Amino acid sequence: MSTSQTVQQLPAQWITPENFQRYGQVIFASVDGKAFDGEDAQLNLQNGTPRFYIMRLQKRGRKFHKITRHMQCTQCLGSLEGKDWLIAVCPPHNDLNTPVLEEIAAFRIRGDCFIKLNEGTWHAGPYFEHEFVDFYNLELANTNVVDHFTHDFLNSHQLELEMV
Repeated sequence: MSTSQTVQQLPAQWITPENFQRYGQVIFASVDGKAFDGEDAQLNLQNGTPRFYIMRLQKRGRKFHKITRHMQCTQCLGSLEGKDWLIAVCPPHNDLNTPVLEEIAAFRIRGDCFIKLNEGTWHAGPYFEHEFVDFYNLELANTNVVDHFTHDFLNSHQLELEMV
């Protein structure tokens, strides 16, 4: 059995509502008083108690080998202080138990917006090269306990991915 691993580069593109549509939504600021519409986050938090919190992450670089999904809720992520960051995503394909490697895409996210991940969207990140970034996170209170499915590419493909 071979223990060698490969590093595959994954080009990161700047996120737009159009290029992120398969995975979720990009939400930008809107004027106060605007009526709710399709540009607002379309949330599914009905399967438990919503949890909104700020998580501080230390310098994370750009490499990963694990990717995770949550099937029971949407998840929103955004950075504080206007710091840009990266995420890798793969479409849900909820009939499959593993992500489709060829469909993984990487995105650069500006610090003036947040993302909403659709239920079942595989995601690796947030990643960044700042010393630390505080992120707000909206999911369910028990998401990381009962709705946390992870795939490890080192185990399945002897592969690590790097966003460039």
